[in-house]
Amino acid sequence: MKIVIPGGSGQVGTILARAFQSDGHEVVVLSRNASTAPWRTVVWDAETLGDWATEIDGADIVINLTGRSVNCRYNPENRRQIMDSRVRSTSIIGKAIEAAANPPKLWLQSSTATIYCHRYDAPNDEITGILGGNEPGAPDTWNFSIGVAKAWEDGANAFVLPNTRLVLMRSAMTMSPDRDGIFDTLLGLVRLGLGGTAGDGRQYISWIHDRDFIRALYWLIEHEEIAGPVNLSSPNPLRNREFMQKLRVAWGTKIGLPATEWMIKLGAIFMRTESELVLKSRRVVPTRLLDSGFKFEFSDWDAAANDLCRRWREMK
Repeated sequence: MKIVIPGGSGQVGTILARAFQSDGHEVVVLSRNASTAPWRTVVWDAETLGDWATEIDGADIVINLTGRSVNCRYNPENRRQIMDSRVRSTSIIGKAIEAAANPPKLWLQSSTATIYCHRYDAPNDEITGILGGNEPGAPDTWNFSIGVAKAWEDGANAFVLPNTRLVLMRSAMTMSPDRDGIFDTLLGLVRLGLGGTAGDGRQYISWIHDRDFIRALYWLIEHEEIAGPVNLSSPNPLRNREFMQKLRVAWGTKIGLPATEWMIKLGAIFMRTESELVLKSRRVVPTRLLDSGFKFEFSDWDAAANDLCRRWREMK
């Protein structure tokens, strides 16, 4: 297969490109910057049609991951870049597919589990889950993130593409041992003795092991009956308190200093990020994947954390 990955130079894109390339597929990453990699990289501006669009014409799969990192303070300029980078790139990819003489059979469009509401009482799935944005007392930054996710999906849904199946990937945090990823960050806290409970610890963490993420994308490619929103997450989200405790066990340490809500908010300012990434409860389950017959290799965090810690050590 020829697989084109716009925005594929980040952590998740690298995980996918590496896996698809290893399996013998032709991989093309669209990036704003030229780079050296085992796969081809084609430069684009993510806003206007150009020579890069010829890569879309005749491709089998397009996996759009484009978007400025949300690991920043949500000031006006960063908000503009976060929103524009997602909406404009999605629109131009849709236009490239629309204009293609031989359009791809599948468009896998990145979205996020953050689109669902902050809740403790029940999990959110694609069928009965509650989209966020109207929770009483929710911080403005939380509502902004939900608005971005909705605009991202609306941008893809705006196109009528009779020959291209569209899947909206509402992804949880992809856990891999790669440096500078979310797992590396969490493990760094554990290694420093700071990986204790965050806030009151009741908020849920939804996650997916990198191998299951790759396997889930292959599943979506193969199962042509699946379209629309799909949650890419383990079926077993955990409360923050339990999640971090299991990670400490997997690493082999008992010490994990807790952080109160005010400490997290203050720390987020100094780290130039947002406390939402830690304090919002993301309780997401993958009903559509499970109902279609997908089997997770790592459905429980204990086994996943042990595997990730082992692989992290091997990468040193």
